[in-house]
Amino acid sequence: MIRKRLVGLIKFFNIYRQLGFVVLSFLIALPLDLSGLHTAAHIVLISSATLNVIPLLWNMVRDLRDGTYGVDILAAVAIITSVLLKEYWAGMIIILMLTSGVSLEDYAQRRAKTELTALLNRAPLIAHVLRGRKVVDIKVELVVMGDKLIIKPGEVVPVDAVIIEGLSSFDESSLTGESLPVSKKSGEELLSGSVNIEGAVTVKALHSAEDSQYQQIIKLVKSASASKAPFVRLTDRYSIPFTVVSFVIAGGAWAISGDPIRFLEVIVVATPCPLILSAPIALISGMSRAAKHGIIIKTGSAMERLAAIKTIAFDKTGTLTKGQPVVDQIITFGKHTKEQVIGLAASIERSSTHILAKAIIERAESSKAKISKAKKVREFSGEGLEANIGGKDVLVGRYILMEKNSVNIPASFTRSKIDQTAAYVAIDGELAGVITFTDEMRPEAQSTLDELHHLGVKNIMMVTGDNKVTAMAVAEHFSISKVVYEALPADKIAAVESVTIRPVGFVGDGVNDAPVLAASDVGIALGARGSTAASESADVVIMMDSISQVATGVRIAKRTFFIAKQSILIGIGMSLVLMLIFSTGYFKPIYGAIVQEFVDVVVIFNALRAHGSWTKSKALKTN
Repeated sequence: MIRKRLVGLIKFFNIYRQLGFVVLSFLIALPLDLSGLHTAAHIVLISSATLNVIPLLWNMVRDLRDGTYGVDILAAVAIITSVLLKEYWAGMIIILMLTSGVSLEDYAQRRAKTELTALLNRAPLIAHVLRGRKVVDIKVELVVMGDKLIIKPGEVVPVDAVIIEGLSSFDESSLTGESLPVSKKSGEELLSGSVNIEGAVTVKALHSAEDSQYQQIIKLVKSASASKAPFVRLTDRYSIPFTVVSFVIAGGAWAISGDPIRFLEVIVVATPCPLILSAPIALISGMSRAAKHGIIIKTGSAMERLAAIKTIAFDKTGTLTKGQPVVDQIITFGKHTKEQVIGLAASIERSSTHILAKAIIERAESSKAKISKAKKVREFSGEGLEANIGGKDVLVGRYILMEKNSVNIPASFTRSKIDQTAAYVAIDGELAGVITFTDEMRPEAQSTLDELHHLGVKNIMMVTGDNKVTAMAVAEHFSISKVVYEALPADKIAAVESVTIRPVGFVGDGVNDAPVLAASDVGIALGARGSTAASESADVVIMMDSISQVATGVRIAKRTFFIAKQSILIGIGMSLVLMLIFSTGYFKPIYGAIVQEFVDVVVIFNALRAHGSWTKSKALKTN
């Protein structure tokens, strides 16, 4: 047990060496002072103070050379004054406060980054590849598209793949934020990074490891965890007036009393540790909290802009809508029924891989229409299909296919009235019906827009490449007044740049959204199953397939910066009160140094509130 504790202590001091050196100085000087060896104790304290103040002064000079001004000058003056006035213990407590504060910041960053770095620790190194009837273990980076892999229970899916044999449940919480296991069967796709919970499955690789979802997330995590927090500049905005006020109070106390020790008593409680630490701790905590909810915010500046956002522009397809067409209407002619039209269409579409085929089949199955076996199926590239079904010649496809086959068009049919994507169905040379399609609205879209309004984002717009009729229908559904339609990638950038109410964010998921995501103040990509290009171009990547996390991200960002500012102001307020109290001369400098430690703890723990609960939770808490 003793050896274990000793090893732990050595490891601690190896990480926090400067703090360890200060603590060691205390442990040597204190018994010397208590034993009456005051001179020896003072030599230890002076040496320690000198060695610690030199790097502080050097950093301060370097900052001034770079044209920046911080609050380090207060700490340096307090330490130097303590040594000159022979208040060695007060100076050492200030040094202990600074070094322990920096160590606490580092500890908070390590703790807060747990969610950001968890994926790195779980990255699979080996994949079980089928070579004939043998299973061969190879490095994950050597897996190529088309390889057949075995994924055992408890293992992380190494590459994006499709199940070809087996059934199991998979934990996708680290990718999408969904806490419940997802059942997957043959024919369904697996995201790399998900965890196999139950039985072994055989899969076929859809991508290499480098191009798979898991590696893309790791790249984003590395980007997020390595980012430097520019928000520290907020502290510097307060530093000049705070430093001036501190020196005025300290100088005034000295001038009135005529005693230089009064100057030290004030400066000791003005040391700026709370101001230095509160902002970065809050920022790192907020980024970690966002990651816990499946939202990766790449940089601190992105977090700052997200908190200040005033306008959000949404793409339509795959963002406000699901991006998966569903059957809207079935228009019939003559004696033909809707069940007959959709049933025959589904019968022939079973032979197609077209995106509309799935929608037709799903509608036929849900309406319990009769789906028969199609014979002599022929496909006309880009036009449609032809087959014989139950002795009837059936055509399903675009209007051009009807024209080429001289299909008889009823007098009641007016093509100009079909303003949606449509599939035409002809039976024995006559137009029997028209199946129109629509892109289903995301159920969470309206509540997300309402929440954004509540959070102060009053300007909502939609920018889409779709035609005017489709775009206006979606905009009307969501009460979006500003719409830009038929927009190419360059048009989307122009639309965002023309916005005067800034900062402006853009939410999208497709490859064509990548340029505008990069050009907007805050690019927000729905990256769960979206484009890699969009994810790499964006400042914020939402790993869940839900735009409700857009509002969650804005809420977290606003909460983070509120707490950061609150922590700075709390530190300033407490320090000002203490300066006034200690300017009376009733308290020794060493007491002020001790009390300032309490201020540090209050401010830092308040900043940690930006993280919320340390335990994982799907619901967003605002405490």
